[in-house]
Amino acid sequence: MSRPAPAPTPPTRERTRRHSWLRVFLPVALILVWLAGASLGGPLFGKVDEVSSNDQTTYLPESADATTVQQLLGEFTDSDAIPAIAVFTSEEELTPSELEAISDAVADAPDVEGVADDVSPAIPSEDGRAVQAFIPIDGDAELSDATAALGDELRAAVPDRITVSITGPAGFTADLAAGFAGIDGLLLGVALLAVLVILVLVYRSFLLPLVVLSTSLFALCVALLVVWWLAKWEILLLSGQTQGILFILVIGAATDYALLFVARFREELRVAQDKGVALLAAWKGSVEPIVASGGTVIAGLLCLLLSDLKSNSTLGPVAAIGIVFAMLSALTLLPSLLLLFGRAVFWPRRPRFEPEVVAEEHGMRTTGLWARLSGLIKKRPRVIWIATTLVLLAGAAGVTQLDAQGVPQSDLVLGASEARDGQVALGEHFPGGSGSPVSVIVDEDRLQDAADVLLANDGIDGVTVTAADSPSGSAPVTADGITAVGPPGTPAPEPTTVDGQVLLQGTLTDAADSAAAASTVRELRGELDDLGAVVGGVTATSIDTNDASIHDRNLIIPVILVVIMIILMLLLRSILAPVLLILTTVLSFGTAMGVSALVFNGIFDFPGADPAVPLYGFVFLVALGIDYNIFLMTRVREESTQHGTREGILRGLSITGGVITSAGLVLASTFAALSVIPILFLVQLAFIVAFGVLLDTFVVRSLLVPALAYDIGKAIWWPSKLWRRGRP
Repeated sequence: MSRPAPAPTPPTRERTRRHSWLRVFLPVALILVWLAGASLGGPLFGKVDEVSSNDQTTYLPESADATTVQQLLGEFTDSDAIPAIAVFTSEEELTPSELEAISDAVADAPDVEGVADDVSPAIPSEDGRAVQAFIPIDGDAELSDATAALGDELRAAVPDRITVSITGPAGFTADLAAGFAGIDGLLLGVALLAVLVILVLVYRSFLLPLVVLSTSLFALCVALLVVWWLAKWEILLLSGQTQGILFILVIGAATDYALLFVARFREELRVAQDKGVALLAAWKGSVEPIVASGGTVIAGLLCLLLSDLKSNSTLGPVAAIGIVFAMLSALTLLPSLLLLFGRAVFWPRRPRFEPEVVAEEHGMRTTGLWARLSGLIKKRPRVIWIATTLVLLAGAAGVTQLDAQGVPQSDLVLGASEARDGQVALGEHFPGGSGSPVSVIVDEDRLQDAADVLLANDGIDGVTVTAADSPSGSAPVTADGITAVGPPGTPAPEPTTVDGQVLLQGTLTDAADSAAAASTVRELRGELDDLGAVVGGVTATSIDTNDASIHDRNLIIPVILVVIMIILMLLLRSILAPVLLILTTVLSFGTAMGVSALVFNGIFDFPGADPAVPLYGFVFLVALGIDYNIFLMTRVREESTQHGTREGILRGLSITGGVITSAGLVLASTFAALSVIPILFLVQLAFIVAFGVLLDTFVVRSLLVPALAYDIGKAIWWPSKLWRRGRP
């Protein structure tokens, strides 16, 4: 708690008028600037899909084979259409009339809006109980609407006993788009409601929660405005995943910064009768921890620029932009609103001007939860930090159970999935990789050599080559060469060549997103490398994505630790304290991941985790988790300069306990809101970050850090002046 400010010298009438005018004009001007930005950014909610993409190949490194193949596919097929597979299944063998109805329905598919013309014939299965057809969706069409309309049209054209599913790349992409559809409405609504409830319970005020939420919403609107146009100008890539994280991060961070500022303002109102004096003192006391906290998060996020995956490297600047506006909003818009409302913002529990009471308390309350906890740490610091460390280590042991090697594409969306059902049906009646072939681009003179490699692999069911003069656009390739398509005597078609290269496609015997298919593609890459061939397709894209994610995780995590440690050393003017803070935060992260692994496997029965999950969890837990240590230790340092280190630790914990706990609850609640989006990655990230933040808030920052620092004493500030000075 700040000491009572000395009585100011009586101002002149002219200075009083000037200050009164400035007190009104400046906050109103800042509020109008933010209002203008929010009015431009607000209408962009619901329009993010216009500038975003969920295509995995868009985010792969330029050097990846799957990227190279994807870029060339359009030149071979002269189309940017996305393939869909219509699967017709029945419990009994299909009758001739039913097969005819299916064929007619497939032939009429181009009449559906968004469906391209190059539709394959209906292909029956060997067991006679299923039919598949390859139906391209126009690349310019609204994918979700086109696939839904196609499915409805096909179901209406066939008998009721036939089940119709739309799967393949178009079907799974439509599933992802549907999963992200609730980001603008449901996700934001749940997050804001959670924050509002917590703020009302904490402050028991009606106006203050609205002021804090306005600060967060205005920050989000302006951040979205900037990000939307950067994506529009193709400076940044934006996906549904990045959009959801941006929303949650800005709401959570801006609210946390606002809580810290409001708590400091409330303190100052007790020792300063003038609201302007109190606000200025609160601003000076809050700006360093807020800027340090935001700077730490931004630095951690910008480390993602080192990523090979564009989905990671673009998240860094997008989220960093959000944090910048969260800080600016907390340091400009919020003070402006508080200055206008003054003590009334806390109604009905307005803080009273009581400097005598504050002087008696010496800035620290002697009753309440945090005072009792401070007393407990004073009595048993070593027992507390050792016991806490052992418990955290036990939780971290579960990290060995985390399977973060990637998940099949069919498991990315939680809940019901038509595309997943269709993929299962394909595997039961056709080669598992139908519709998602291995694509191989090789020099024309090595065509047969590459085909022989494909045909010799047990994981490949058949091979075709793209041929424009073939009725189906492709022709089978056997050990004897390209096979003619048509009546006897039809000449073999010539393969389509682009810059002297041809496109071969191999049908996988296993599902394209299975581990067996991935093994097949890795074998083919090794065998085809001598031929100068590049291998792409759905399976290859998943392989390249997972490999890049693992590379990013191993590179970026150590870099983030070093960057954050340097920032903490500059902030705390110490070496030992930052090292200990980093170690405790890493331990907390390990415990969060270990417990999450046990929950994912034992309770939710998830199929695994994306390799990016540990990286994202680390970035947010370390960057955000260190925030609470910054809030605590900056106040501890401030108190230590006046009262000594051990007393400063107890005072810092007692003073900041309530506000940091509230901030932790807010951040955990906002990240937990991500779980309303039925995407496996976001649900897992929501649990990891929410649980980890609560762990940081209630265990690491409340028990481990203060007990460890108290046990060490003034040496915690080594080698700064505060360590050398000894007594205050």
